[in-house]
Amino acid sequence: MAEAEEQETESLEESTDESEEEESEEEPKLKYERLSNGVTEILQKDAASCMTVHDKFLALGTHYGKVYLLDVQGNITQKFDVSPVKINQISLDESGEHMGVCSEDGKVQVFGLYSGEEFHETFDCPIKIIAVHPQYVRSSCKQFVTGGKKLLLFERSWMSRWKSSVLHEGEGNIRSVKWRGHLIAWANNMGVKIFDITSKQRITNVPRDDISLRPDMYPCSLCWKDNVTLIIGWGTSVKICSVKERHASEMRDLPSRYVEIVSQFETEFYISGLAPLCDQLVVLSYVKEVSEKTEREYCARPRLDIIQPLAETCEEISSDALTVRGFQENECRDYHLEYSEGESLFYIVSPRDVVVAKERDQDDHIDWLLEKKKYEEALMAAEISQRNIKRHKILDIGLAYINHLVEKGDYDIAARKCQKILGKNAALWEYEVYKFKEIGQLKAISPYLPRGDPVLKPLIYEMILHEFLESDYEGFATLIREWPGDLYNNSVIVQAVRDHLKKDSQNRTLLKTLAELYTYDKNYGNALEIYLTLRHKDVFQLIHKHNLFSSIKDKIVLLMDFDSEKAVDMLLDNEDKISIKKVVEELEDRPELQHVYLHKLFKRDHHKGQRYHEKQISLYAEYDRPNLLPFLRDSTHCPLEKALEICQQRNFVEETVYLLSRMGNSRSALKMIMEELHDVDKAIEFAKEQDDGELWEDLILYSIDKPPFITGLLNNIGTHVDPILLIHRIKEGMEIPNLRDSLVKILQDYNLQILLREGCKKILVADSLSLLKKMHRTQMKGVLVDEENICESCLSPILPSDAAKPFSVVIFHCRHMFHKECLPVPSMVSGRLATSN
Repeated sequence: MAEAEEQETESLEESTDESEEEESEEEPKLKYERLSNGVTEILQKDAASCMTVHDKFLALGTHYGKVYLLDVQGNITQKFDVSPVKINQISLDESGEHMGVCSEDGKVQVFGLYSGEEFHETFDCPIKIIAVHPQYVRSSCKQFVTGGKKLLLFERSWMSRWKSSVLHEGEGNIRSVKWRGHLIAWANNMGVKIFDITSKQRITNVPRDDISLRPDMYPCSLCWKDNVTLIIGWGTSVKICSVKERHASEMRDLPSRYVEIVSQFETEFYISGLAPLCDQLVVLSYVKEVSEKTEREYCARPRLDIIQPLAETCEEISSDALTVRGFQENECRDYHLEYSEGESLFYIVSPRDVVVAKERDQDDHIDWLLEKKKYEEALMAAEISQRNIKRHKILDIGLAYINHLVEKGDYDIAARKCQKILGKNAALWEYEVYKFKEIGQLKAISPYLPRGDPVLKPLIYEMILHEFLESDYEGFATLIREWPGDLYNNSVIVQAVRDHLKKDSQNRTLLKTLAELYTYDKNYGNALEIYLTLRHKDVFQLIHKHNLFSSIKDKIVLLMDFDSEKAVDMLLDNEDKISIKKVVEELEDRPELQHVYLHKLFKRDHHKGQRYHEKQISLYAEYDRPNLLPFLRDSTHCPLEKALEICQQRNFVEETVYLLSRMGNSRSALKMIMEELHDVDKAIEFAKEQDDGELWEDLILYSIDKPPFITGLLNNIGTHVDPILLIHRIKEGMEIPNLRDSLVKILQDYNLQILLREGCKKILVADSLSLLKKMHRTQMKGVLVDEENICESCLSPILPSDAAKPFSVVIFHCRHMFHKECLPVPSMVSGRLATSN
């Protein structure tokens, strides 16, 4: 039996997980399961006629007049034999302590489940409905209503007697009732009424739309969403009514409340039950379809829809067809929809089956995503809701995702996801690496292997390195650069590389990688030798990082040939480790490299390599003449005679001129400029630098028979030599180019000098006058004289003890003070006279 139930539950889930479109990609909103255990036993011998739901338990009525109390799993906790015929309705108060039952033979019972109080009555007609006051547990609320041909309200009086009153009659059988707060809603053949139990007034009548439907076959479904919102479903029509307070000015003889229909729309099928779900509705529908073969109408599976009500229409959110037992024989009135407000559970009741629908939780959502192979979304959903999921583990979902990607052939994505999914689980990492090895995809997972926390077995890393070494030297080199050397056995990999170099000894990639392995193994000598052979840029970094200067003393030429600039900088930065003398000696056979080294040394410090300055003269002359003259100017240690000899041998005029002038032979230097360079401007510039009158005389004598030189002198000599001296020596009749312009320039320079002198004179006069006035103002200022001042001659106080007597005082600008009578020659005193009468 248990196996049969399990198969039926699976069948139900399969049939309700999808709507009419079998392959819908839209996720269902609800999940379903049959209420089994005791319910299964009951419905094998009996048929369900009604049901009511409390948060703590369920109450099921049957066609054989039994009422069963069930737990939420469907287990029977209590049984009541109420009647031999069909139970029409069961009602519970909010506390779940009192229950009302009515049956087809007219019996009505209201009793306490945990107390002895009870009401028994048998009427002469079938009682279709019963509803106890929601607060029945309170002594002031001992009320309930029953309905058959009329609606009766029963109230217990203060003498513990029950009295009844008719709330409504004359419009056919009462077939549905719902009590919420102080409002009772019921339906008869004509429509729906609402009664206010507090004011004892009926406040509305909502007429039935489709009067063609038999009310006993297509009964009205009522549902209170809250204390003031009533949902009515009848036939294919749904109305949402709101109970509102009437304004005092509109009262007159009208009820204090009124009803407004806020939404009204039609559905596709006949309504068997309604329930609220937040701001949406859950609708149980009875479906009839026409057979394509026989063209006869038959009962199809009932539907449970979630819809979003709008003002005049609705929007379908989800729709599920339910395979309930015996649906082919059921009518619209055979289905009921009950719900538990606290847990959003919906019970679909039919004569042979009770199905529970509940909102899908995160586990269900993940199940659906996994079923649709949406593993990434499932993983994300599990991570977001990891505290709420119970049936799934993030790791299991992640592993399933990796397997799915591998099966699809997305090896790179699968390997990348391993980082996030496997985390720090070394055992799982190793397992996945072997899986990738089996499918020949070790290269795909290599970039993502953990390198610190956790660290895998060395064999794992060596296995991947060997894979690259066999097929991809560049990839192998990349891994060696990126992976810390302690992940694998370095000697094993070194030997493997050397074996491959036997086949391809000139492979630069392998050689470079071997150097890196040697470096990690602290075998710097071998590494340096390989780097120098390859002329690799990292050679200098290796030397600096591991202080290998003792190893390069005999490799200086190789370093210079590779990159002379970097080599020289390194050598000069580490003079304490490799001396200048040692470097010069090593470069003796390569003078061009020797010059590069000594030149940079001289640039850094003019005095450090002074012993090599004589050698540098020849080196500059041979390899770098543009820097020879700056060297001669800046060096204070180079032998001038040797330099002059070399420059004269090589006919370096500019350098020779400089050396001659520096050695004091300015005339020879000037003569060389005039005779060798024929550059009057340079000669004039040289004469200006030397500022020697004899040089100017030599320059004039040399230039007097050369008109171009005379023009140059006329243009530049004005500020150093009197131009008249030159003009007087010019021979009559000599044609001098641009003579007029030169003479005009001389006159302009003269005028400019005169103007400058006059301007300076004015400035000096104005400054002198300003300073004289300032001095006069300063001297005219008063001088403080008090009792502490003394006469510099008699050394007595300068002020008399009797201030009333007249006195005279002479004060000098140097602040020395005398009594007038103490001065030897009053007429000769130049000072300031102060008198007092």
